[in-house]
Amino acid sequence: MKKSAPFELTIEFRDRFQQALNDRDAKFIRESLEDANPADITSLLYEFNSEESKYVLDMLPMEVRSQIINDLDSDTRKGFLKVYAHQELADIVNQLDSDDAADILNELPVKQSEEVLAGLDPLLRSQVIDLLRYDDHVAGGIMAKELIKARDTWTVVQCVDEIRKQAENVSKFYAVYVVDENDKLLGRVALQKLILSDPKTLVKDIYDEDEVVAQTHMEDREVAEIMKRYDLESIPVVNVHGQLVGRITIDDVVDVITEQAEEDRQLMSGITEDVEEDDSVWRNTRARLPWLMIGICGGMMSARFMGFFEMEISKLTAIAFFVPLIQATGGNVGIQSSSLVVQSLVNPGFVDEGLWKRLAKVFRVALLNGFFLAAIVFAVTWVVFRNERLNLVVSMALFCVVLFASFIGTVTPLILNRFGFNPALASGPFITTTNDLLGIAIYFLTIHLLL
Repeated sequence: MKKSAPFELTIEFRDRFQQALNDRDAKFIRESLEDANPADITSLLYEFNSEESKYVLDMLPMEVRSQIINDLDSDTRKGFLKVYAHQELADIVNQLDSDDAADILNELPVKQSEEVLAGLDPLLRSQVIDLLRYDDHVAGGIMAKELIKARDTWTVVQCVDEIRKQAENVSKFYAVYVVDENDKLLGRVALQKLILSDPKTLVKDIYDEDEVVAQTHMEDREVAEIMKRYDLESIPVVNVHGQLVGRITIDDVVDVITEQAEEDRQLMSGITEDVEEDDSVWRNTRARLPWLMIGICGGMMSARFMGFFEMEISKLTAIAFFVPLIQATGGNVGIQSSSLVVQSLVNPGFVDEGLWKRLAKVFRVALLNGFFLAAIVFAVTWVVFRNERLNLVVSMALFCVVLFASFIGTVTPLILNRFGFNPALASGPFITTTNDLLGIAIYFLTIHLLL
């Protein structure tokens, strides 16, 4: 299928396309999508319901149809696949790589998944059944079975002949994996080296030992980090016996990184589930409510704590004016610190590269920030209130809040990471609520001691 530059999904085009769907104007639809890239068609289909999208896809070649369905996000695809008969789905899945096929089957009800599985080509069916044994978030669950492998005892010419046979089922490959008679991975040989070597040369004399491998039980995030660290386009996957069972390519890792970033973003926003705006009201409510309730509890504790200092507030009501300032500053400083630490924890060597040195740097930054903020607040309160003791108390409290909030924001994600929790938890409502309480405590204790 010819590919052209992406067409613009303007409002006028969408409206015209919708009209063509309503009128079942097949000629206009075919002409509109004739030179379109599958990715652009995927974006367009999000505008229409499942039945309308199926009508459009049925006009496209099976290869393009399967690519578009594979590119849909998981939640949209689950609803979309309901309008297909199991044999139609089997025909679509037969066009996909084994890892993508397994992902789609995992999204189907058990009965429908078994029906589709029965309609797959024998080779793909056996590969998918093998992949379905693994959890979604380990190397075995994201690997593809399609790869090119060669025996170490083959000559270069034998290896090239085998590549021609095996490449029919492999869309992209970057190297040939070398195995022994028991399928144990020995290494890999680059295609360039194969082409430049003498045809009679044995593979065992030219392959490079593969020191970077993924094991089937390795977490997908760890695999993504390894591929990022070593700038790999693909990585072989071995089982506990060292036998080659699949490979993971860069497009699979991009999906993992995207999913991880989305999960972290939602955790930092105080959302406990993977939800979209068009999900049900109940699911959206359930995802947001827990952290909102924690925030309410924190607010009630702050109010109760302020009640202990009712006498001080009654003597000088201006004290209460600065409570929002203290809370907001503490929350912002904490989120800044925790966000930087969470970002740095992506690098596995972050903690090993001198933890105390990093904490000392955080403390120095907090000192400077606290000094400048306290000086600004002191100057403003002096102009407005003309109360030297009040100015001193507010400034000192703010300075202390910045120091403690920076410390809490730095240490909390490190502790969570140490005990196996997602450190992104420390960058949202958790830090905000903690620093609100901390800020109020520091502020009123300073008032109690100095006023």
